[in-house]
Amino acid sequence: MDENNPDLETFRKEWRKEVTARSSARGQNRSGNRAHTQSGKADGSNSNARIQLPPSEVHEEAGSVYGINTQAYHDLENRDDARQLGLEGIGIHPSNFTSKEPKSALEHYEKAIEREDQGNLGDSLSLYRKAFRLDADVDRIYKNKHFPLSSTTTKPTDPNTSNAPVTVPNTAHHSLHGPSSSTTDQLVASFFNSSIANAPPLIEGSPPPPCPIASIPSETLIQILQDIAIVDIASFARLSLVCKRFAYLVATEDRIWERICHGREYGFAAMHYNWTSTVNGHPLPTTLKANGLPVEDPLDISTLTLTHTIPFSTIPPPSSPSLALSPIYSSYKTMFRTRPRIRFNGCYISTVNYHRPGASSSTSNATYTSPVHIVTYYRYLRFFRDGTCVSLLTTVEPVDVVHHLTKENLHTHHNRESLLPSAVMRHALRGRWRLSGSLYPSPRTPHTDTNPHTHQAQEEKEAEGDIHIETEGVDPKYMYKMHLSFRSPGREVGGTRNNKLVWKGFWSYNRLTDDWAAFALRNDRAFFWSRVRSYGMGW
Repeated sequence: MDENNPDLETFRKEWRKEVTARSSARGQNRSGNRAHTQSGKADGSNSNARIQLPPSEVHEEAGSVYGINTQAYHDLENRDDARQLGLEGIGIHPSNFTSKEPKSALEHYEKAIEREDQGNLGDSLSLYRKAFRLDADVDRIYKNKHFPLSSTTTKPTDPNTSNAPVTVPNTAHHSLHGPSSSTTDQLVASFFNSSIANAPPLIEGSPPPPCPIASIPSETLIQILQDIAIVDIASFARLSLVCKRFAYLVATEDRIWERICHGREYGFAAMHYNWTSTVNGHPLPTTLKANGLPVEDPLDISTLTLTHTIPFSTIPPPSSPSLALSPIYSSYKTMFRTRPRIRFNGCYISTVNYHRPGASSSTSNATYTSPVHIVTYYRYLRFFRDGTCVSLLTTVEPVDVVHHLTKENLHTHHNRESLLPSAVMRHALRGRWRLSGSLYPSPRTPHTDTNPHTHQAQEEKEAEGDIHIETEGVDPKYMYKMHLSFRSPGREVGGTRNNKLVWKGFWSYNRLTDDWAAFALRNDRAFFWSRVRSYGMGW
């Protein structure tokens, strides 16, 4: 191309003047890098001079020259300062910063967390070690600094932050440990005047659908809820989720809970506080002696001397028309939820896992190549309403066992070659059970009676909350005795109570030598109740 073309030279001068005017006007309002222009000479020797502009401006000006509609973002800050090689870019890049060496334990701990987030686990581990050497409680100091307790316990100003309807569950209304007891009681008390509301209309503006239960009198409604509680206590409790009126009746109507406590369906009338059968499942004789006491069971091993336990009384508890409330059980609802009782609509399962070293090599003692066995077995306990029970120790998982824990499957068609699903019951043991204490506990008053076989003396020795189980042995000459205690699996408010049985003792009795032997409970774990729908109510 000819450098001395007058038309081209005229175009270049006009283009330079336009670019210079725009860049100078824009440079007055911007901080940082500015476009510097150089004015060339009028002769052709300086015609090859170039204007230094930022890339965004060059693209914009080129687009305006060639008729291309380009979009420029002049309101954004220049974020490429750290990539500049000039004097302005020195010291801006993060690699040029001089990192401050941590001195205190907290600084080492914070630096370790920073390195861990970056993926540098080696430096993070060394910094963690230095932090804990300086202060063993540095993790607690870090938690108090960055996660103070006040920030985690502060209540939100607006509980319903989602602007959702009240009927939609909102996670802001819940907490990790559930509501406190006082808050729940106050909430339930506020439902006193609530009524059963009709369902909303299917179409806006149309009349709502009828709700016949809303017009039922309170006495009839309470009777309906009581019948539901007798059939299925779980369904009765879930009725509190229907509406505020049902929630108030379920939580405060003590007449329903009184019927539940006195009934044999789920209440304490089905509990046995004395032996009602032999170990083999046969009923005890009902003939009475001259002093009015029942005949002793010839197979009862609880009358024998046992170390670390006490003899058990066979005297029946005194009769009473009803279960009386006490300071411990202020209401029948509290009594039903907190007083220990056996559940018949499921079974109790104990899962035991432990490690056992395998055979080591004869030429090497290296533990790296030594095998390790993980042993898993299960203990099952199912209680029946007549005072008998079934105990089973096996390696078969619960899904293949619980449906066969019935009296009909005890020692029937269980030879070694049997392939029936119920063959797992070949090792099941028959037994009997009873609770400690009394169905109608008497007031705790001091007495001067020194006879250990009287009911009052026996009651003071036995605390309520334990269960005693006697079963057959693997050999006819042996009998087993278990002593378990009721516990609750968690501490949360409103959680399930007394569905856990922990070990207190396990013994074996030899009929021939009249000797007791205690089993070690090093690996055994507690029993947890699990509902089995095929059992029904356990009748």
